[in-house]
Amino acid sequence: MDDFDLPYPQYHCPECGRDLPLNEARLTVTCASHQPEDDLAFVVREAKPSDRGDIEEICDRALGETEIDMFGTTFDVLKSINLIAEANEALAGLLSLSLRRGEAVIVLLSVYPDYQGKGVGAALLRAAQAYSRDHGLPLMRVAISNDDIPLLYFYMRHGFVISDIDVGRLVDDSGSAIAGFSGIAVRDEIHMLRPVCEHR
Repeated sequence: MDDFDLPYPQYHCPECGRDLPLNEARLTVTCASHQPEDDLAFVVREAKPSDRGDIEEICDRALGETEIDMFGTTFDVLKSINLIAEANEALAGLLSLSLRRGEAVIVLLSVYPDYQGKGVGAALLRAAQAYSRDHGLPLMRVAISNDDIPLLYFYMRHGFVISDIDVGRLVDDSGSAIAGFSGIAVRDEIHMLRPVCEHR
């Protein structure tokens, strides 16, 4: 398995405050009373052309590029519907949404480490759901890598279910397995979905 370090930290340690690269991050299970409070003031809005530089930067820090392969298709964040979260007049997070076969596809959801655990990702996801509902899109889909346990947890907590797994897709695309979150080998593409409108 090849080692692969992204140039920027993806997570923030709540104990020591250290910014962590992807392969050094670890999970900790805590009770609900030890979760940090969502005390961050932020707004979510649709991106404007003037936000392009900030969008390129968060894409660079998250993945190193703005083009993302999933579902056998290449999506370009810069050509997508981008929803951004701003805190203290700075970009805190981004959710990039594309339309495919009459459904919404979440191309990228990224929140800077300093703003994680404060409700930014959930607010971006609610905005994407509202956008999808307003445009008559019945489903939201997302694809994540098998190592991304934090994102799997996040999406499942917000009503997504696993629809299928493209086993070996990421090894086939990159030519080898690389070390991802917590050193887990990145191999498979996990497909998830949720209805835009919740059933009552």
